[in-house]
Amino acid sequence: MALPAIFFGHGNPMNAIETNGYTEAWSAIGRSLPRPRAILSVSAHWYQPGTSVTAVSRPRTIHDFGGFPRALYDVTYPAPGDRALAERVQALLAPLVVGLDEKWGLDHGTWSVLRHVYPAADVPVVQLSIDEAEPASYHYALGRKLAPLRDEGVLVIGSGNLVHNLHAYGWGRKEVAPYDWAQRFEKLAREFLIQGDDAALVAYESLGRDALLSAPTPDHYLPLVYVMGLRRPEDDVTFPVEGFDGGSVSMLAIRFG
Repeated sequence: MALPAIFFGHGNPMNAIETNGYTEAWSAIGRSLPRPRAILSVSAHWYQPGTSVTAVSRPRTIHDFGGFPRALYDVTYPAPGDRALAERVQALLAPLVVGLDEKWGLDHGTWSVLRHVYPAADVPVVQLSIDEAEPASYHYALGRKLAPLRDEGVLVIGSGNLVHNLHAYGWGRKEVAPYDWAQRFEKLAREFLIQGDDAALVAYESLGRDALLSAPTPDHYLPLVYVMGLRRPEDDVTFPVEGFDGGSVSMLAIRFG
């Protein structure tokens, strides 16, 4: 039985240590899934030149943010790595040269979510970087190549945000209503996802002003493109987590299968 492929809107790093509607929904997802043998994560926060995959036995917990309470920096997520999975990813993406990275670890795009999905940190986790120099179509093609992992006991996740505009974010304010452009783009994206129109979402930069305001940089959007690449024609598309944070960050989760 194939595992689903899931995109998580991870939002604020504080979600790692908070109990709220988003984190409770992440926990519920973990309880609902068959236990994977390993996880491959594509995070917005490993955005660099070239493509690499983590190949360390004990990936470090990376606190890649600033200005948060001490308690957040004290968090560790001691999940093991999985070199065999890293090498399998290398093979699936050939002839692309994929580096085996022994310096990176798990950034907060990965561990802030997995801390709720698999709180025991007992499922091996490998991260795949996003090549910042390549267009969305390139990343979608890589996602397509990774599709066999779903039949091999690997849960493939993307972690970013469908709408992620920190310039418009309501810093320090509570209960900020979502911007109209953010709502419109999320609604449009959901319609394309339900219709199976991957091409429109891969070409998101051609979707007009709402799209450009919602994804002013590619880093948080591209993890969704990878996960879309793993979808199958028979997959149900569901949205197990919904909502907006700060008016301009969509917390939407998207599950295929």
